[in-house]
Amino acid sequence: MPPRDAETTKARILGAALSEFAGHGHAGGRIERIAKAAGTNVRMIYAYYGGKDQLFDAALTKAITSMAAAVPPRPDDLAAWAGDLFDYHRREPTTLRITMWAQLERPRSASEPMDSYLAKTTAVSAAESAPLTAVDLLVLIYAVAQAWYLSPVGLLRSDGRDPEDPARVAAHREAVVTAVTRMLNAGGNG
Repeated sequence: MPPRDAETTKARILGAALSEFAGHGHAGGRIERIAKAAGTNVRMIYAYYGGKDQLFDAALTKAITSMAAAVPPRPDDLAAWAGDLFDYHRREPTTLRITMWAQLERPRSASEPMDSYLAKTTAVSAAESAPLTAVDLLVLIYAVAQAWYLSPVGLLRSDGRDPEDPARVAAHREAVVTAVTRMLNAGGNG
Protein backbone atom coordinates (compact mmCIF):
# COMPACT_ATOMS: atom_id res chain seq x y z
CA MET A 1 0.00 0.00 0.00
CA PRO A 2 1.49 3.37 -1.01
CA PRO A 3 2.10 5.92 1.75
CA ARG A 4 -0.50 8.61 2.30
CA ASP A 5 0.09 11.94 0.67
CA ALA A 6 -1.28 14.46 3.16
CA GLU A 7 -1.39 17.37 0.73
CA THR A 8 -3.25 15.35 -1.90
CA THR A 9 -5.73 14.12 0.69
CA LYS A 10 -6.28 17.65 2.01
CA ALA A 11 -6.85 18.91 -1.54
CA ARG A 12 -9.38 16.13 -2.25
CA ILE A 13 -11.19 16.95 1.00
CA LEU A 14 -11.24 20.65 0.18
CA GLY A 15 -12.57 20.00 -3.34
CA ALA A 16 -15.29 17.71 -2.02
CA ALA A 17 -16.14 20.24 0.71
CA LEU A 18 -16.47 23.05 -1.81
CA SER A 19 -18.89 21.00 -3.87
CA GLU A 20 -20.88 19.86 -0.82
CA PHE A 21 -21.14 23.28 0.81
CA ALA A 22 -21.93 25.03 -2.47
CA GLY A 23 -24.80 22.59 -2.97
CA HIS A 24 -26.13 22.36 0.57
CA GLY A 25 -24.68 25.22 2.60
CA HIS A 26 -23.02 24.97 5.98
CA ALA A 27 -26.08 23.65 7.81
CA GLY A 28 -27.03 21.14 5.10
CA GLY A 29 -23.48 20.03 4.28
CA ARG A 30 -22.53 16.65 5.67
CA ILE A 31 -19.02 15.67 6.69
CA GLU A 32 -19.81 12.03 5.91
CA ARG A 33 -20.66 12.89 2.28
CA ILE A 34 -17.50 14.97 2.01
CA ALA A 35 -15.40 12.09 3.33
CA LYS A 36 -17.01 9.66 0.89
CA ALA A 37 -16.56 12.01 -2.08
CA ALA A 38 -12.93 12.65 -1.09
CA GLY A 39 -12.17 8.95 -0.68
CA THR A 40 -11.18 9.35 2.94
CA ASN A 41 -12.77 9.12 6.36
CA VAL A 42 -14.34 11.59 8.77
CA ARG A 43 -11.42 11.26 11.18
CA MET A 44 -9.02 12.59 8.53
CA ILE A 45 -11.24 15.61 7.89
CA TYR A 46 -11.17 16.52 11.56
CA ALA A 47 -7.43 15.88 11.75
CA TYR A 48 -6.70 18.19 8.82
CA TYR A 49 -9.36 20.87 9.28
CA GLY A 50 -10.45 20.70 12.91
CA GLY A 51 -14.18 20.66 12.28
CA LYS A 52 -17.05 21.54 10.01
CA ASP A 53 -16.80 25.29 10.62
CA GLN A 54 -13.12 25.40 9.77
CA LEU A 55 -13.64 23.21 6.71
CA PHE A 56 -16.42 25.47 5.45
CA ASP A 57 -14.24 28.53 5.99
CA ALA A 58 -11.33 26.86 4.17
CA ALA A 59 -13.59 25.95 1.24
CA LEU A 60 -14.95 29.51 1.12
CA THR A 61 -11.43 30.94 1.17
CA LYS A 62 -10.35 28.54 -1.58
CA ALA A 63 -13.31 29.56 -3.75
CA ILE A 64 -12.67 33.27 -3.32
CA THR A 65 -8.92 33.07 -3.81
CA SER A 66 -9.34 30.82 -6.86
CA MET A 67 -11.69 33.36 -8.41
CA ALA A 68 -9.30 36.20 -7.56
CA ALA A 69 -6.46 34.36 -9.29
CA ALA A 70 -8.56 33.39 -12.32
CA VAL A 71 -10.17 36.80 -12.83
CA PRO A 72 -7.94 39.52 -11.40
CA PRO A 73 -9.27 43.07 -11.57
CA ARG A 74 -8.52 45.06 -14.69
CA PRO A 75 -8.41 48.64 -13.40
CA ASP A 76 -7.82 49.92 -16.94
CA ASP A 77 -11.02 48.20 -18.17
CA LEU A 78 -13.45 47.50 -15.33
CA ALA A 79 -16.36 46.94 -17.73
CA ALA A 80 -14.51 44.11 -19.47
CA TRP A 81 -13.59 42.73 -16.06
CA ALA A 82 -17.32 42.63 -15.20
CA GLY A 83 -17.82 40.54 -18.33
CA ASP A 84 -14.98 38.25 -17.21
CA LEU A 85 -16.66 37.84 -13.81
CA PHE A 86 -19.94 36.99 -15.54
CA ASP A 87 -18.13 34.32 -17.56
CA TYR A 88 -16.36 32.95 -14.47
CA HIS A 89 -19.63 32.52 -12.58
CA ARG A 90 -21.06 30.68 -15.56
CA ARG A 91 -18.06 28.31 -15.64
CA GLU A 92 -17.61 28.00 -11.87
CA PRO A 93 -21.00 28.40 -10.17
CA THR A 94 -19.71 26.90 -6.92
CA THR A 95 -17.92 30.13 -6.00
CA LEU A 96 -21.06 32.22 -6.13
CA ARG A 97 -23.09 29.52 -4.40
CA ILE A 98 -20.73 29.06 -1.44
CA THR A 99 -20.38 32.81 -0.97
CA MET A 100 -24.16 33.16 -0.90
CA TRP A 101 -24.42 30.38 1.67
CA ALA A 102 -21.71 32.10 3.73
CA GLN A 103 -23.67 35.37 3.64
CA LEU A 104 -26.79 33.54 4.84
CA GLU A 105 -25.35 31.11 7.38
CA ARG A 106 -21.90 32.33 8.37
CA PRO A 107 -21.75 36.07 7.70
CA ARG A 108 -18.81 36.41 10.07
CA SER A 109 -16.75 34.12 7.83
CA ALA A 110 -17.85 35.99 4.72
CA SER A 111 -17.03 39.33 6.33
CA GLU A 112 -13.49 38.55 7.39
CA PRO A 113 -11.09 40.85 5.58
CA MET A 114 -9.35 38.69 3.03
CA ASP A 115 -6.17 39.51 1.19
CA SER A 116 -7.95 39.07 -2.14
CA TYR A 117 -10.46 41.80 -1.29
CA LEU A 118 -7.72 44.15 -0.13
CA ALA A 119 -5.80 43.49 -3.35
CA LYS A 120 -8.90 44.20 -5.42
CA THR A 121 -9.73 47.46 -3.66
CA THR A 122 -6.12 48.54 -4.05
CA ALA A 123 -6.15 47.63 -7.74
CA VAL A 124 -9.32 49.56 -8.52
CA SER A 125 -8.57 52.55 -6.29
CA ALA A 126 -7.00 54.31 -9.27
CA ALA A 127 -10.32 53.94 -11.08
CA GLU A 128 -12.29 55.60 -8.29
CA SER A 129 -14.79 58.15 -9.41
CA ALA A 130 -16.35 60.44 -6.82
CA PRO A 131 -18.61 59.74 -5.05
CA LEU A 132 -17.74 56.06 -5.64
CA THR A 133 -14.93 54.58 -3.61
CA ALA A 134 -13.03 51.44 -4.62
CA VAL A 135 -15.33 49.41 -2.38
CA ASP A 136 -18.42 51.01 -3.97
CA LEU A 137 -17.10 50.16 -7.43
CA LEU A 138 -16.36 46.56 -6.50
CA VAL A 139 -19.76 46.05 -4.86
CA LEU A 140 -21.61 47.46 -7.86
CA ILE A 141 -19.52 45.60 -10.43
CA TYR A 142 -20.02 42.31 -8.59
CA ALA A 143 -23.75 42.98 -8.29
CA VAL A 144 -24.10 43.60 -12.01
CA ALA A 145 -21.89 40.63 -12.99
CA GLN A 146 -23.79 38.25 -10.68
CA ALA A 147 -27.32 39.53 -11.27
CA TRP A 148 -28.20 37.00 -14.00
CA TYR A 149 -27.29 34.10 -11.73
CA LEU A 150 -29.14 35.48 -8.71
CA SER A 151 -32.38 36.40 -10.48
CA PRO A 152 -35.47 34.17 -10.33
CA VAL A 153 -35.76 31.87 -13.34
CA GLY A 154 -39.36 33.05 -13.79
CA LEU A 155 -38.10 36.58 -14.33
CA LEU A 156 -35.44 35.37 -16.77
CA ARG A 157 -38.14 33.50 -18.74
CA SER A 158 -40.79 36.25 -18.50
CA ASP A 159 -40.17 37.42 -22.06
CA GLY A 160 -40.74 33.90 -23.39
CA ARG A 161 -37.06 33.31 -24.15
CA ASP A 162 -34.83 30.53 -22.85
CA PRO A 163 -32.28 32.02 -20.42
CA GLU A 164 -29.86 29.19 -21.26
CA ASP A 165 -29.86 29.90 -24.99
CA PRO A 166 -26.25 30.77 -25.90
CA ALA A 167 -27.34 33.87 -27.82
CA ARG A 168 -29.33 35.03 -24.79
CA VAL A 169 -26.36 34.44 -22.46
CA ALA A 170 -24.08 36.40 -24.83
CA ALA A 171 -26.60 39.26 -24.93
CA HIS A 172 -26.80 39.36 -21.17
CA ARG A 173 -23.00 39.37 -20.91
CA GLU A 174 -22.96 42.35 -23.24
CA ALA A 175 -25.61 44.03 -21.07
CA VAL A 176 -23.32 43.54 -18.04
CA VAL A 177 -20.41 45.21 -19.83
CA THR A 178 -22.64 48.03 -21.08
CA ALA A 179 -24.15 48.64 -17.62
CA VAL A 180 -20.73 48.93 -15.99
CA THR A 181 -19.46 51.15 -18.80
CA ARG A 182 -22.42 53.49 -18.33
CA MET A 183 -22.03 53.48 -14.56
CA LEU A 184 -18.37 54.45 -14.87
CA ASN A 185 -19.08 57.08 -17.50
CA ALA A 186 -21.88 58.58 -15.39
CA GLY A 187 -19.39 58.96 -12.57
CA GLY A 188 -17.04 60.88 -14.83
CA ASN A 189 -14.62 57.96 -15.09
CA GLY A 190 -13.65 57.15 -18.65
